[in-house]
Amino acid sequence: MKKLSILVMCMTVGLVLANDPVKNLNAYKVAKTEIINVSPFCISIAKGDYEMVKKMVELGSEVNKFSEGMTPLMYAARYNRLEIIKLLVANGAKINTKNAKGYTAIKYAELSGAKEAVTLLLELKKK
Repeated sequence: MKKLSILVMCMTVGLVLANDPVKNLNAYKVAKTEIINVSPFCISIAKGDYEMVKKMVELGSEVNKFSEGMTPLMYAARYNRLEIIKLLVANGAKINTKNAKGYTAIKYAELSGAKEAVTLLLELKKK
């Protein structure tokens, strides 16, 4: 009976070691964004991840903080992220802020051909 117990225990340990997640680290790898020095907040905006941006605003991300010379609203305008533009403005993002180049969010939208973002920002600017 002792031999059987020892055999079962050895087999169990063998199975645990065979299924050890440390050996399968590739299952835990994630794709990383290759954007360097841009805040995670602005990367989420550029990617159009509305839920992440909303959560980050709720957690206190500053909606007017510059990242690599652009505000979050400038990123949203550049990439034509209309719902994110509304979210940012509703939470205090300033439409008329200029960066070191003298560009506003509207200018970035114009430069990138984001016509809907230009229209939205001009409407929001009137309010």
